[in-house]
This record gives sequence, structure tokens and C-alpha cells, in this order.
Amino acid sequence: MKFITKLAASAVLLGLASQANAAVTLVKTDDTTVTLGGYVKADLRHVSGDLAYLDYWIGNAPSAVDTAQTKLNVKESRLQFKVQHDDVTGVIELDFYGTGGNEIISNSTSPRIRHAFIKYQEWTIGQTWSTFMPLHALAETLDFGGPHVGEVFIRQSQIRYSKGGWSFAVENPETFGSSDETQESIPDFIGRYDHKGSWGQISVAGLLRQVDQNGIDETSAAANIAGKFLLSGKNDIRVQLNVGEFGRYAGTTVVPGIATNPDTNEVEVESGIAYTVSYRHFWNDDTRSTVFYGNGQSDLSDHDRSHWGVNLMTSITPKLTYGVELGEYSVEDAGINLSSAYFQLSAQFAF
Repeated sequence: MKFITKLAASAVLLGLASQANAAVTLVKTDDTTVTLGGYVKADLRHVSGDLAYLDYWIGNAPSAVDTAQTKLNVKESRLQFKVQHDDVTGVIELDFYGTGGNEIISNSTSPRIRHAFIKYQEWTIGQTWSTFMPLHALAETLDFGGPHVGEVFIRQSQIRYSKGGWSFAVENPETFGSSDETQESIPDFIGRYDHKGSWGQISVAGLLRQVDQNGIDETSAAANIAGKFLLSGKNDIRVQLNVGEFGRYAGTTVVPGIATNPDTNEVEVESGIAYTVSYRHFWNDDTRSTVFYGNGQSDLSDHDRSHWGVNLMTSITPKLTYGVELGEYSVEDAGINLSSAYFQLSAQFAF
């Protein structure tokens, strides 16, 4: 594998999660509370280079085309409805990255489900962030989700049990790279341990999944280790590393679940590595910057993709933030060396 060189270079740097928003209470009785939360976010984004415009970068390889394009959109805006009744909580969250819409007249797009789950004591049932995903290690970015190419970023239906620092879950099975879903009879299994202290938070997670498509019948495994380390003031470093046969769980499509071995022409389970590192610095109580880097690489399919960026954000009020970010997304797959730079202005009102 060619992973080690880039990993060693980034290890010298070594580390953000989206800030939680205080919701508006709609109904409150003795045993039931209904709240509405979310935010309105407006983005102006310019992309220039060899790769086609995207509203945000993921781990794919966009079309190779000479690009100089600017767009404005509000698709990241979201609404979260939460109902708490005694020790039962139900959550439904939507954003507007759904299908449909056009830029001719209305610029309308349909809502899509992000989260829909029930939480009762130690149990979580429904669709939410995968147990494999370390939320504490996500960078604070204006580009939606930040360096997807190097991080775990996945929501899906699951049954999770959590106790203390431990979490165990069975989650929806899916093999990226195969159209055969008739053999997905066994759910994915995930275990995770989190440890928090005055210095920050670290987590370790393991993934087991059965791959039984395209003539393959084997159990694949992967691991994630992540941390958020508090520095002086409110500054912090966040980092995560994913190794093994993680497929769609990390890198958002940079590493397929299965791929053809070019030496044998046989379909095999793909392996890879994906990692991110970020540093957030507060210039004062209201203004901060994050510099981040993410990289994802696959073995058989020979993908090598990365995303870096730096931003400056200021909170005019506790709920109103604006910022600017610039960065670059690059694809260095076998025989390909393409990249596009981006510049983004954003304003966000949280409620």
C-alpha cells in the first residue's frame, strides 16, 4: 500500500463537532416537552479548477472539467423536532439537500430525513449517526461536513445500547460497490468505547460486517480511533484515523466495499485508510479559525483523495455567525491528478 507516506507526514500535525443549538420550547407540561431547533444557513460558494462544482466535497471523483462557477444556496438549513415524555425521547430532523428544484424560478428542493429515532434509557432505535462515527473529532467548517474524504460520516438505522462509556449496536448492512442486496442477511456490528477527561475526549471503535455479494463470503473488520484534545484557552486539536475494510463507513465513497483486484481480476473486499486532523484557534471570545486536512486512500482501486481548508468565523451574537473559508479538494487516483480550489462565505442563524 502507498498509505504510509501520507500518514507519516500528517502524524506530525495530529485532532470538531457542530455546536449544539439551544432549541425553542413549543410545549411544556408536567411530563412532556416539545422543542424546535435547527438553523438557517446561507452559502455563497465559488469553485475553480479541474473538478466540477459541488455544493460540498465528499470522497468521490467529480467530473473532470474546466470549472469556474459560483452558486448561492440555503440547502444546509435544517429543522429538528424533539418530543420528550418522561424518559422517552423522539427526534425527527430534516435538511433541504433532497431531490428536485431548479435555478430557473423557485430554487426549491425537497426536505430529506437526517435523523428519526427513539431514545429510551440506554436504548436508541432508529436512524441517526452511526455508532462508528466520532462526533467529537469533526472539524468546525463552513463546507458542509468538512473533510468527508478522511472521516467517518454516516447516518443509518440501528439498534444501540449504551452504558457508561460503552456502546454496542447492530446497524443497517449495505455493501458499496455491489448492486446485489439479496444476500445482505446479517446486520453490521459495532462496538465503541469513549473516555472523557479535563484534557478532552478519546474513542476507539470496531466494526464487523458480513460481505456476501459477487461471490464473496467473508467477514470484514475495521477500526477507528479518534480524539479531541483541549489546549490553552478554548483551542483544541481533533484527529481521527480509520483503518481496515471499512467500506462506506469512512471517506464517503473513497473506499468501496468490494473492488476488482487488477492482478487477479477477482472481486475482493477492499481495504483502505482515512484520516483527518484539525486545529481550532480562538482569536477572542467570538472569533475563531480552523485549519484542517483529510485524506482517504484505497488499496485495490488505487484511490487517493484529499481535502484541506482554513476558515475564519465570528459570532456576532450567540446565535448569529458568519465566516469565510478557502481550501482545495484533490483527486490523485491511478493516472489522475486533478484538483479544484473553493472559496465560501456563510451566514448562520441558530435557534
